[in-house]
Amino acid sequence: MKFKSIIQKLPFRKPFLFVDELLEIDDKGAKGCYIFPKISDFYKGHFKDNPVTPGVILTECCAQIGLVCLGIHLLGGATDTNLKIGLTSSEMEFLLPVFPGEKVIVSSKKVYFRFQKLKCEVKMHNREGKLVCKGIIAGMFKSDKNG
Repeated sequence: MKFKSIIQKLPFRKPFLFVDELLEIDDKGAKGCYIFPKISDFYKGHFKDNPVTPGVILTECCAQIGLVCLGIHLLGGATDTNLKIGLTSSEMEFLLPVFPGEKVIVSSKKVYFRFQKLKCEVKMHNREGKLVCKGIIAGMFKSDKNG
């Protein structure tokens, strides 16, 4: 996997890691994918007898792939130890449900990155290429190396 070192620097672990693979990343944006496991605990109660991935989890997946992975890339090697991330804002629009076992592809486009704050436009598509959700997400980055 080409971008495995970025994924290893993420401050998340299963079951709260929503990045399977990064497909592309450069200074302008990121693209990656994730398959929502059918056994994920949140499906037991959302919704009864008709499981659907919660919007907050879709937002988190978009943030991890589209914002945090891109932020790690933009920080270069400055994320070796003790990376802290704070989501500062999100505005998402949900268009289609994501079901257990479904694969999604998240892409992001950097709006700006300054003073350790990154703002991105994010989009999530399903396997058929249909737009699942889209929005704007912003967050702050801090590591031992950037003060």
